[in-house]
Amino acid sequence: MTRFSIRGVIYVLVVILGLLCAAPNMLPLSVKTYLPHWYTQTTLSLGLDLQGGSHLLLEADTNSLFARQLESYSDNLLQALREKGVRYTKHTSARAQAVSISLRNLEHAAKVKSLANEVSAQGDGTRALAVDTSGANITLTLDENYKKALEKDAINRAVEVVRNRLDETGLTEPNVSRQGSTAILVQMPGVSDPSQVKALLGTTAQMRFHWQANSQTQERITRIDTHDRPYQLDARVAMEGEHITDATAAFSPETGQPVVTFRLDNEGARQFASMTQKNVGRVLAVVLDDTVVTAPVINGAIPGGRGEIVGSFTMSEAQDVALMLRTGALPVPLTIVEERSVGPDLGSDAIQSGVISGVAGGLAVLAFMVGIYGRWGAIASVALSVNMALVFGVLTLLGATLTLPGIAGLILTMGMAVDANILINERIREETKGGRPAGSALSAGFNSAISTIVDSNMTTLIAVSLLFMFGSGPVKGFAVTIAIGLITSLFTSVALTKMIMQWVTRKASREPLRFTAPLLMLADKRPTLHVLKRWKLALMVSVLFTSASIGLFYKPGLNDGVDFTGGTMIELEAPGLSTDALRGALSAQGMHKITLQEYDEPGYYLLRAPAEVQGEARTQQVENIKQIISQADKDVVFHKVDMVGPKVSNGFAELSILALLIAGTGMLIYLWVRYEAHFASAALLTVALDLTKTIGFFALTGIEFNLTAVAALLALIGYSINDKVVVLDRVRELIRQDSTRKLNVVIDEAINTTLSRTIFTSLTTLLALFPMAIWGGEAVRSFALPMVFAVIIGTSSTLFITSALLYLLGKRRARQGKAQLRPTSEEVKASLAHIP
Repeated sequence: MTRFSIRGVIYVLVVILGLLCAAPNMLPLSVKTYLPHWYTQTTLSLGLDLQGGSHLLLEADTNSLFARQLESYSDNLLQALREKGVRYTKHTSARAQAVSISLRNLEHAAKVKSLANEVSAQGDGTRALAVDTSGANITLTLDENYKKALEKDAINRAVEVVRNRLDETGLTEPNVSRQGSTAILVQMPGVSDPSQVKALLGTTAQMRFHWQANSQTQERITRIDTHDRPYQLDARVAMEGEHITDATAAFSPETGQPVVTFRLDNEGARQFASMTQKNVGRVLAVVLDDTVVTAPVINGAIPGGRGEIVGSFTMSEAQDVALMLRTGALPVPLTIVEERSVGPDLGSDAIQSGVISGVAGGLAVLAFMVGIYGRWGAIASVALSVNMALVFGVLTLLGATLTLPGIAGLILTMGMAVDANILINERIREETKGGRPAGSALSAGFNSAISTIVDSNMTTLIAVSLLFMFGSGPVKGFAVTIAIGLITSLFTSVALTKMIMQWVTRKASREPLRFTAPLLMLADKRPTLHVLKRWKLALMVSVLFTSASIGLFYKPGLNDGVDFTGGTMIELEAPGLSTDALRGALSAQGMHKITLQEYDEPGYYLLRAPAEVQGEARTQQVENIKQIISQADKDVVFHKVDMVGPKVSNGFAELSILALLIAGTGMLIYLWVRYEAHFASAALLTVALDLTKTIGFFALTGIEFNLTAVAALLALIGYSINDKVVVLDRVRELIRQDSTRKLNVVIDEAINTTLSRTIFTSLTTLLALFPMAIWGGEAVRSFALPMVFAVIIGTSSTLFITSALLYLLGKRRARQGKAQLRPTSEEVKASLAHIP
């Protein structure tokens, strides 16, 4: 078997494997019934923005956990000191999470350290307590390594408790995952109103039994019940609620009121019987999350491990309490710092608009390729179609979730992947014009294009990889989609396309190829551009537009979304309310700072509330707003709710700026390695100018600046640098051919020889973006419109600004007596060979 056939078999197997992975997403139900379940169930999941649902980001407060552990271990240590006869005085520490004591006898300091190691020893040989001594003064804190392990264990347990609570409610396929070091992400498909779920997840459900304080009590605490009646309780916990193994809501046979019955494990039953036997006649308070829910008098020993919690419950509240006791207490309190909800109607509209814009953009790109290159464009179209199928296959294999930004990434991937095919076809055309036959032209064209394709894809991958590293949720999906698309396009454009072209021309490899499309003939007849003829004017115009964009950044400024400002944004449909009526209903309840905006269609509104309150108050604010509007119009539909806390929004802003800076630095380093410093500087300076103009476009048009906008900016960096690398690579190639030519002549020739590729690539990308901008819906449109502007700006800057900056920096380098390019390894070897 020949080498070509072996390679062909491998390529075909890769394509078939990719198609098989993607197929379950498109097979009709009638076909799926005849296929194995393990195969058909492996499909892409739809994001909440496509199918509707809720997304909650819960942040854990580990400070209370650390305080409890420190209190427990320090109490054990102080008890051990008293038993050993070590006298001390306990002080109120000025430091957070620290216990301070002073010894009566300085010689006991070593004994304190020894006892601290004993009482806080862990199974892995570490210690929970850290002891800091300064003379007779001793400060006890938790060891940092122990705190890290404790935090990790607490978050992992909290994830399981949250998952168990959601499973108990009967929700369909909730997704619970750890995010970062102290946060938990909860995604609930189909849940557009998560108010009940928020109440369950926001309740710690830590139940403890405390005896009422008496004359023997050493340390007291005050707790109140649901009627605000105070109770003086012994600070020591009589029994932890972790011994509860089951709990149910029921009606009391004596009173007919809802109660919660519980059952204890064997250890809890033994402990409960013993403590009730020793404390007959004493009040035992059941404390749930620092609130006394019941405080009965113990009239006798209670054996059997069963009990009853009597409180002012409704049946629904009793069921929730029972659920939380069954699933266990959260080890740490959880606070909702981000909430996003999408109604099912909006999700279905998003799917429809995403599919329409995707199909329209894809067909436009394929038709354009056939229109330009004829049968060679048809081959490229086949490769592009296979590329998209491979992207779907890889995403399915990875178990990815498809979101609106993900759809945008798919369309943009197709528009950018076509660049490699255009570049290859243009190189083949050049070789054909030089008189090469088909076989030789194909090999030379592919060999000439591969270096440029790799460089441009690598610089784009650097940009999108930062989206995955620093982005969250849908933005990560966008980054993964583009990254996979760029990698698969290398295979389809370089390997698969070459194999198909060689197979098509196998019988006419010695004959010249023919490119006869009208657009190509028109492109060949165009006049030669002298872009450097007015290079100073080009730079002045670019700087002028950049200055204007910076001015727009300050005034009127960016229309920052809640992703960066924090606060609440609600999209709703209230057909029975006018703008004045809706504003009046909110103002009547004291909500004067809520801004109201009506969409193009009557009855559709966008509400924004500033981030003035924190924690549970912010969640309650959202519920109050929805309740006020629901009372004013019973037919109101809440399509979307976004609530972002200030800590999360500040993190988004910082990470976005960091991503942009690191993207620029990473690409600068890569280009410095692959090219010369002035090549890299010219490209990156131009990209910076493109960015400022695009940000000015956001300010001028008032398009909301959110995480999707950041995705557009990072996509712009990748696209723009990709465009400029092609020209820089051609400049480098021409200089290597003849280093004695003037730099301005070389740059002009490089731009003219790559002009067809630049224009065709921009047109195909615009063809992919225009349907998104027109039919893509609000979420995708906020990505597509800036990208349309960015493609136009990026293309023009490639032709006029990058060339001008390269010429300016190149002249400066020549004045310093340096060559425009560093010598190649072959040139270095040749020069060394002449040294005697």
